[in-house]
Amino acid sequence: MQIELPKDLPNELLYGRAGFLWACSFLNKNIGRETISLTQIRAVVAEVIKSGRKMGKGRCPLMYEWHGKRYWGAAHGLAGIMHVLMDMELKADEVEDVKATLHYIIRNRFPSGNYPSSEGSESDRLVHWCHGAPGVALTLTKAAKVFSNDEYLQAAVEAAEVIWNRGLLKRVGICHGVSGNSYVFLSLYRLTGKVGYLYKAKAFACFLHARAQALISEGVMHGGDRPYSLFEGIGGMAYLFFDMIDPMETRFPAYEL
Repeated sequence: MQIELPKDLPNELLYGRAGFLWACSFLNKNIGRETISLTQIRAVVAEVIKSGRKMGKGRCPLMYEWHGKRYWGAAHGLAGIMHVLMDMELKADEVEDVKATLHYIIRNRFPSGNYPSSEGSESDRLVHWCHGAPGVALTLTKAAKVFSNDEYLQAAVEAAEVIWNRGLLKRVGICHGVSGNSYVFLSLYRLTGKVGYLYKAKAFACFLHARAQALISEGVMHGGDRPYSLFEGIGGMAYLFFDMIDPMETRFPAYEL
């Protein structure tokens, strides 16, 4: 089956080509290798790389824009796109561009260890999967595994420390809430086997289990604009609770394969 993507499709994860590629990887992993043909996947990868190089001329090898901003995070920006590209069959020069883009992100983080939501932003405020350290940390943890590179792992560890200190948010979901931030610790636990990361994931999950519903009813926490949804609401929190049963098998939903 040949799938035609719109020519004006953005490249980001949530609504764009990277999201399509992630869905292809998910289907091919869980149904069969050629469920979506590798030829078609390669054509989309080539378009993502071409677009990133065109916009990235200058400081960063690959750069992308969504709604007029050059986002860095997992949902709409560099972290999400690099995360997906690491699952693709890339040419040698494309691999180097992905690595160099990750190095660019690390070099240009805030002094606090957190990451800007977009290129040029000076607001060190967001600590979410969608914008900030959590989404970048998951991507760097994956890069540490894919490329066997301690620099990526060290950067992921430092981002996780930001999340431990600032990531107990006022929302419960996985996109921009406590549940999503817990998955950084679970990802590092799977990679390193260090129980300290499991402890931190459990600490966040236990906080949600013990207090989230009461704090939502009191108006102290926000249950999400769509309160039962996976990404915004208690659906994501429930998903985290199920994952805590077998931490070595956890995956951030719709992000980690």
